[in-house]
Parts: sequence; structure tokens; C-alpha cells
Amino acid sequence: MEDAATLETETTLVDQAFARLRKDIIDGVRAPGEKLRIEKLRGLYGIGPSPLREALQRLAADGFVISSSNRGFHVAPLNPEEFDDLNKARIAIECAALRLSVKLGDEDWESQVVAAAYSLEKLDTLLHDGQLQDFDRWENLNRRFHDALVAACGSRWLLRHRDMLQTQCERYRRASVYHARLKRNLLQEHQALAKAALARDVDLVCQLTEEHYAKTATHLFSIL
Repeated sequence: MEDAATLETETTLVDQAFARLRKDIIDGVRAPGEKLRIEKLRGLYGIGPSPLREALQRLAADGFVISSSNRGFHVAPLNPEEFDDLNKARIAIECAALRLSVKLGDEDWESQVVAAAYSLEKLDTLLHDGQLQDFDRWENLNRRFHDALVAACGSRWLLRHRDMLQTQCERYRRASVYHARLKRNLLQEHQALAKAALARDVDLVCQLTEEHYAKTATHLFSIL
């Protein structure tokens, strides 16, 4: 019983370390290229070295961390070529999910899209005006809006792969949107996406989605 309890505790600590480190990497708290020393992380997160090492290995497998036998662990850099590849895959998966969702969505789906777009409008305006203070809330509402658009697609596997790519792209998106907040009108972009989806214009919503994500990539390349 003691061994089982110890194993469960260790697994819980690994999950905690993984979640907290991933969030800090995505948020930019752990900067691109930062060396992730176990002793430093132990002090920051209050978690022992073994769970931290396993969490770092998992993050390396997911592409958030680079592991080297000579240099230890480092936060993966913001690499324009890597993001370009991620963005191509994300657009392909997103459009596949959108085509199904727009075709199959019912009145409840329409209501979710309208509600998500409405919740995002105010923060999009603040972001555009350079007055946004709660960037985490904008990120959550932005994700909720895009999730709502594909919610009716009916494919668990499409949504699973989409979620993985969205998470991979999130720290790139944060860097791009934060620095480009005065150069883009995300309110108009999101309103156009919602309008096209609700009009059941599949080709237009996919075109707008590709343009939306391409602008993020363009701004990212300019700041990198």
C-alpha cells in the first residue's frame, strides 16, 4: 500500500510540475532559451528533482523544452521556421474541422458562437487600443471563440489534434499578438469569422481563418 501511495504521489507531482512549467513557458515567464536548472526550479516550484526531471522530459517530447546531454534542459526558442510548419498544420486541421462544424452546427452551436464572439468583443477593442490589462482573460476568450466555431464538427480525433496544435502555437500567438496589438484589428477579424460561420459560408470562413493565422505568423516573423 505504501508503494502504491508513493507512486501515486510521485505521479501527481510530475503532473503538477508539467502543468506549471508548461504554463510558464507558454506565458513567457520561462523565457525562450532559458536554462532550466533543476535546483533553481526546485526553489521556484517547491517540487523535488525527480518529478521535475520527468516533467522536463515530457515537455521535451512535446517540443516545449530542448534536452541535451551536454547542456541539460532549455526552453525551446521561438523559431520562425518551426512556427511556419506548425501554422500550416494548424490551418489544415482547423479548416477540416470548420467545414464539418459549419455544415453540421445546429441552433445551439449558433448560440455558442454568438455568445463567444460577444464575450471577446470588448477585450479585442481594449487590445487594439493598447489598454488591455488582463491578457490571460483575452487568451481564454480567444480560445473559447475559436473552439466554439469548430465545436459541432463531430470528430473527436480532429479536435484532439487541433487542441495539440493550438497549445503548441499558443506561446507564439501570445508573443505576436502582444507586440502587434496596435497593428491589427482583431475585433474585425473575429467578427468576420463569426459572420461567415453563421452564414454557413464554408469557403469564406476557411479563407478568413487562413488569413487570420497568416497575419499572426507575419507579425511573429517581424518581431523575431
